[in-house]
Amino acid sequence: MAHLLLVEDDARVRSALTRALAGHGHAVVSAAAGMPGLTRALEDRPDLVVLDLGLPDLDGCEVLRMLRAVSTVPVIVATARDAEPEIVRALDAGADDYVVKPFSAAQLDARIRAVLRRGRDTGTGTAAVRVGGLRIDPAGREAFLDGTRLELTPREFDLLHYLALRPGQVVSKRELLTEVWRMAYGGADKTVDVHLSWLRRKLGENAHRPRYLQTVHGVGVKIVDPEE
Repeated sequence: MAHLLLVEDDARVRSALTRALAGHGHAVVSAAAGMPGLTRALEDRPDLVVLDLGLPDLDGCEVLRMLRAVSTVPVIVATARDAEPEIVRALDAGADDYVVKPFSAAQLDARIRAVLRRGRDTGTGTAAVRVGGLRIDPAGREAFLDGTRLELTPREFDLLHYLALRPGQVVSKRELLTEVWRMAYGGADKTVDVHLSWLRRKLGENAHRPRYLQTVHGVGVKIVDPEE
């Protein structure tokens, strides 16, 4: 059972989702606006937040940015906004997944379970992994670049660890969605692109001047030792 926080302004939707998610075995608390939702997220420390974007006091992406400044709690955006720029904006703000209304309670439950599995081992073994100046410690869930600790979100860490276990091997976006995001039922390649962009910035590189993360166009991405 997961402890969920639902931030949704529509009373009917909020009530229906609360009942449905409880029926799937979750404990659900809710808030009808952004600021009360932030307060509950900090006070209740839920396992996961389901967040609408169309809130009466604050835009949901602003709520997400404020939450990300103080918490790494997983967040699934659940909204009627289906335009790609909105999806990218939410992912840029720190969302772990994005689901468009209308959706079934079973689909949302599957996404919740998939996001919550992200903390599990994304490869095999718990020994530290080294690629060039990178050291990834899966036991402590920490990563270091040339001795400096990287400030990574849980999903960024999982993505980096998965690639580091396969140095020089091209990994497709579909494989990353399946193995890192646990999206066996499908997902958007843009999700991977956004998170790779975040990782590149934190590694001090970009897509035009890659060092560790190299894109193989039409195939996928690989991690390499830049000195080799």
